Amino acid sequence: LSHLDDPRAQQVLREAATVSGWSHAKTPALRAGALRGRGIGFARYKGNGAYCAVVIEVEVTDRIALDRIWAVVDVGEVFNPDGLVNQIEGGILQAASWTLKESLPWDQNGIAARTWDDYPILRFDETPRTLTVHCVQAPEQAPLGAGECAAGPTAAAIANALADALGVRVRDLPLTPERLAAAANAQ
Repeated sequence: LSHLDDPRAQQVLREAATVSGWSHAKTPALRAGALRGRGIGFARYKGNGAYCAVVIEVEVTDRIALDRIWAVVDVGEVFNPDGLVNQIEGGILQAASWTLKESLPWDQNGIAARTWDDYPILRFDETPRTLTVHCVQAPEQAPLGAGECAAGPTAAAIANALADALGVRVRDLPLTPERLAAAANAQ
């Protein structure tokens, strides 16, 4: 917050901290032996669009589980609140898939993924336990549009949550368990 001079950006981050209970301790792991991490990401879409902050809690065992996600978005005047929530939820899930799984596999014959079954993508059983979107009410502000404002903050929040859980930073996407293990072993 001390690095931001935009009051709307500050408000979005403050509201994200509030709705996610950031000042409270992380909830205990749901699974035995799981490591738990929490991270936040924030951006203003393309520098002049919607403001979006995403807080994510993950659990890490032999796989990465998205447990809880909160998003706060300020798009100025909102004409269709339900449409905005749908846009942000979809953007978060798509960005989570890019961040954790999606990579076009290659072999000696070229592209190895020939069907959706061969392509690594977030599956229904890997979606978060909870996903909450909070829309800042700013009817006095010009509409900014939502676009893909959740993509960057979601990827950043996942990376920060994994760093919190594991104590290692991985900067090459996707953030697969194999890449996380390699980074942890390299320390």
